[in-house]
Amino acid sequence: MAQRYTPQAMLAHLVGFDTESHRSNLQLIDFVEAYLADHGIAATKVPDETGDKASLFAQIGPNVPGGVILSGHTDVVPVAGQDWSTDPYVLTERDGRLYGRGTCDMKGFLAVCLAAVPDMLAADLKRPIQLALSYDEEVGCIGAPPMIDAMRAALPPASSAIIGEPSLMKVVTGHKATTDLMTQVRGYEVHSSLMDRGVSAVMAAAELIDWCGAQNRANAAAADPASPYDPPYTTLHVGTIQGGTAGNITARDCQFSLDIRAIPTEEIGDWVARYAAEVRAVEARLQAIRPEAAITFTVRNTVPGCRAEVDGAAEALARALTGDNGQHVVAYATEAGQFQDRGYSACICGPGSIEQAHQADEFIEKSELDAGAAFVNRLIDRLAAD
Repeated sequence: MAQRYTPQAMLAHLVGFDTESHRSNLQLIDFVEAYLADHGIAATKVPDETGDKASLFAQIGPNVPGGVILSGHTDVVPVAGQDWSTDPYVLTERDGRLYGRGTCDMKGFLAVCLAAVPDMLAADLKRPIQLALSYDEEVGCIGAPPMIDAMRAALPPASSAIIGEPSLMKVVTGHKATTDLMTQVRGYEVHSSLMDRGVSAVMAAAELIDWCGAQNRANAAAADPASPYDPPYTTLHVGTIQGGTAGNITARDCQFSLDIRAIPTEEIGDWVARYAAEVRAVEARLQAIRPEAAITFTVRNTVPGCRAEVDGAAEALARALTGDNGQHVVAYATEAGQFQDRGYSACICGPGSIEQAHQADEFIEKSELDAGAAFVNRLIDRLAAD
């Protein structure tokens, strides 16, 4: 007989797999695939190019359109350098809280979905539930797009996608779009006493960074005070920088990262184009001194924002299941916009608080896990009654 799990027992299994983004997630995926197979459910894996990671999706219920996707990522952020009081990969219960890496972000949601599989099978679902587990969300939402494309090709179209990121079971309908750029500046080395004859890559990088700061100040000054976003404007943030050889040599090389987070009324591509124009202007000044100088940048990844939908099916469903009628947006990025870009109605709703995500001693309140399980049970009842 196929084994049943409580949500907490399932969470203990999922937390026990070290799926930090720089490691393989295949042990977790294989466990889920076997668990579903024990219940007679065929799952489809979507591997990455290396074969070391995979997404997984499966359908429970009739093979008809109009189902509901329950989606979450399997990877977690590293624990290195954090001061944990418990083993991060052993679920630990204390004072009504469940501690462990990923308990909140977002294995708690996956646990309540997977634990409910026997109930999904026992119900006479009129529309299916589609489970979707991705990889590498934490490093740029890399795994979801090929998984969603494969789902679109293999399964009947779902009417709604619920992305179970920690939202305290509030219905979230928006977040900013993000893009991650890496800029490389090539200068020309001379002794710093003759710096007018050389090109400092570090100082050229500083010009571009100063431009980013100027955009932040202008955006803040023009921000709409009624915006629900915090902060209520597009931000440009330089997080890392490396460059230079010595204090008395104009730097030959410098590189820095740039993170842009755009509010929904602005296009992330427009901001990349504006940055590209500034790069070309600075590069032209450098090449007037030394033609060998150059500035290039690469877009490492872009994650679309989640946009509030007009009469969105996912939002209406999540509100009916939770009773939440508030208007909520979040500062973090999710895979919801990737579902929207591929034709699905999507919103965010899941157990736990983002304040606990990525922290040492990450936890989820047991009451939140219970609330997530109740949400899934109400979904099952609704799809059985349709």
